[in-house]
Amino acid sequence: MKASVALIALSLLGSSCGGDAAGNGAGRGSDEGCPGPAARFATAVISHEFGPGQDHGQAAFPAPVLGPPSGEGCCRGSLQVTSLGDGGFAVLEFGNTRILDGPGPDFIVFENAFLVDELDPASVFAELGVVSVSQDGASWASYTCEATAHPYDGCAGWHPVLANPETNQIDPLDPLLAGGDPFDLADVGLEWARYVRIEDRTEPDDDSATFDLDAVGIVHAGCP
Repeated sequence: MKASVALIALSLLGSSCGGDAAGNGAGRGSDEGCPGPAARFATAVISHEFGPGQDHGQAAFPAPVLGPPSGEGCCRGSLQVTSLGDGGFAVLEFGNTRILDGPGPDFIVFENAFLVDELDPASVFAELGVVSVSQDGASWASYTCEATAHPYDGCAGWHPVLANPETNQIDPLDPLLAGGDPFDLADVGLEWARYVRIEDRTEPDDDSATFDLDAVGIVHAGCP
């Protein structure tokens, strides 16, 4: 599994380029129309199906994928994740909070990608997923995942996760600082969404490189 590879092969690199500096919130969105603190991270998994192959974190599921991310920096993947397995998927909700289409990215999907060479973004060990969003949990709009070569535009699972509220002060809802893979509702023609679906996109005959879900966070949030 990728997270294990990260710890064994890259332990000397650590997470230095992830940093512990506090984010200034420059890219963070807002809670619009919410009477109190909104659920900005997934609160529940409403459906899922694990595929064959990797099963890391499945015994503890859904706990590892709820709440904020557990980033380990540029060059080491977190173990606080759940592997979806080959072709597996999970659908997450955020209580009564909606994802709103605001300026720039509207939500962030966090996996546990890491860089083999911290100076080379193309050296990323990526396990890609296809992301879809829905207003009702029945009709879905999917982002086009360009999975053939780096950069993997439209895919989740190829940007290291830098934010970890337990270990640093990087704002996990700032797409400029948090790491992870940001998505804009405008790209799929929606003004708002309630549900996010992530599906593993594993290469043929490769059951070891499966999407490891960490968290999903809302950048632009609104309440009904």
